Amino acid sequence: MKQVSDKTMNFQASMSWPAVFEAGGFRTFVVGISRVLDRIAGFAIVISMLLVVANIFTRLVFNKPILGTMEYVSFLAVVAIAFSLAMCAVRNGHIAVDLVMDRLPSNLRGFIDGLVLLVTVIFLGVCSWGLFQYGASSAASGLVSPTTQTPVYPFIYLVAVGFAVFALVQLMKLMDCLGKGGK
Repeated sequence: MKQVSDKTMNFQASMSWPAVFEAGGFRTFVVGISRVLDRIAGFAIVISMLLVVANIFTRLVFNKPILGTMEYVSFLAVVAIAFSLAMCAVRNGHIAVDLVMDRLPSNLRGFIDGLVLLVTVIFLGVCSWGLFQYGASSAASGLVSPTTQTPVYPFIYLVAVGFAVFALVQLMKLMDCLGKGGK
């Protein structure tokens, strides 16, 4: 067994990754961001519900609906869906059909899981990047919603953030898969 000197240990400690990129730190970071986005998604659903109820109330009582309720509810739904994807993935809440996978040997199953996770990380990363670019072009062109003239680009950026965090969750799962040797 080889002994490591104190000088080598100090050098290795000084060259280590920041805590965020270590296995436990990265997991804590990604799950924490996912949890925050999930809470924002829940808040967006509550706000949209309150907006719909207020619209019904003002329409019945004052005969004046709230202008742009459908647009605002649509924007809030976009935020709710995009921000809840990552936490759903953390909890393994997405639908998976394992009919064929359960019949495969564990090493092949691990390889396929790793491959699927790699493709998913790349796909979500490309989607997120494309959404950021689309948000920038929408901001430059001045794209707004038809009724309320609300700029659309902030919501495109929020969806891009949601997809980016979803990609980080899948990257975390890929790191776990590779750490287990694909088993």
